[in-house]
Amino acid sequence: MSMLKVEDIHVYYGSIYAIKGVSFEVNQGEIVTLIGANGAGKSTTLKTVSGMMKPKSGAITFEEKSLLGVKPHSIVGLGMAHCPEGRRIFQEMTVRDNLEMGAYTRPKGEIEDSIAHVYDLFPRLKERFRQIAGTMSGGEQQMLAMGRAMMSKPKLLMLDEPSMGLAPLLVEEIFRIIQDLNRAGTTILLVEQNARMALAIANRGYVLETGRIIASAEASALLKDETVKKAYLGG
Repeated sequence: MSMLKVEDIHVYYGSIYAIKGVSFEVNQGEIVTLIGANGAGKSTTLKTVSGMMKPKSGAITFEEKSLLGVKPHSIVGLGMAHCPEGRRIFQEMTVRDNLEMGAYTRPKGEIEDSIAHVYDLFPRLKERFRQIAGTMSGGEQQMLAMGRAMMSKPKLLMLDEPSMGLAPLLVEEIFRIIQDLNRAGTTILLVEQNARMALAIANRGYVLETGRIIASAEASALLKDETVKKAYLGG
């Protein structure tokens, strides 16, 4: 069943034509990845889906409801969370306060259960719950950003470059957590510069190039595709 459907969206940054007729879908229970070079339009696509940017034309539906014109906070309320590139945590606030900020769409009586769930996913955050978020390592801040996104109990979690700037061991841990989230029932839309690792855990993938989708297939097929290998997987 299609959870998210993006159809022929065209998006401009001022006068720059950034997204040129992109269409894709994410089915319930999948991990779907968008891969491509820097500047291909991956982050812009996620921002458009989450309501931070408006398409000039096209359609976006989530569980058969149109998202066009819907405010970002209302999209979160429908069951979609966006963990943006660069983490964007509240640097001066504690770990716990950051998590509470992620629960603004939830009834107050459910917040403690959600925090306990995030602590189960990320035990390091439980150890550091009083720590000022900006003093944590890059990997811990990424965990906090993902944990904050999970506080809204999303059906669909959009992750933008979760491995950026992290040491290889931490990258492996973040990807393991993404798989755990998916196995526990969260559908994932993943934008990731590390195309090889993204395709290794995804069900399907789409390749973006200068604002257009140039290829789409099962992730295992894209891993073997010679053109994709040369352009995005280091040969």
